[in-house]
Amino acid sequence: MKLNDLRDNPGATHKPKRVGRGPGSGLGKTGGRGIKGQKSRSGVAIKGYEGGQMPIYQRLPKRGFNKPNRKSYAVVNLGKIQQFIDAGKLGGEITETELVDSGLVRRKLDGIRLLGKGEITSAAKITVTGASKGAIEAVEKAGGSVTVTAAAAE
Repeated sequence: MKLNDLRDNPGATHKPKRVGRGPGSGLGKTGGRGIKGQKSRSGVAIKGYEGGQMPIYQRLPKRGFNKPNRKSYAVVNLGKIQQFIDAGKLGGEITETELVDSGLVRRKLDGIRLLGKGEITSAAKITVTGASKGAIEAVEKAGGSVTVTAAAAE
């Protein structure tokens, strides 16, 4: 088989409707839109309109609360940090800028939060915005230390 033998299955593609190309085409003049009215005009969208009854998006109950000034943290797991230490991309003292520069975290967002998934064996000094209790215990167990800069520690 060659590239020039490739074809779509029969019936897989359709020719586009050529609307408004004269009376012989069957889609001339009004172009299959009927006569007059909002739907026959261009640039009209009647998406959420339900003919006077209460629209579904208003009938359904709204729940919860979205905090407008909520902080979102970039998340780093201990296992990934250990992988980067083994690969030589991170050293003994690990800060948020080093995590971004090494490529472990794409961007800092409102800070970086350390979570305890995976295992760490290197004694590393880690400085982050937030850390879980399990992550702090695991790093200290390996002989390192975690410094939490913000008051986001739980």
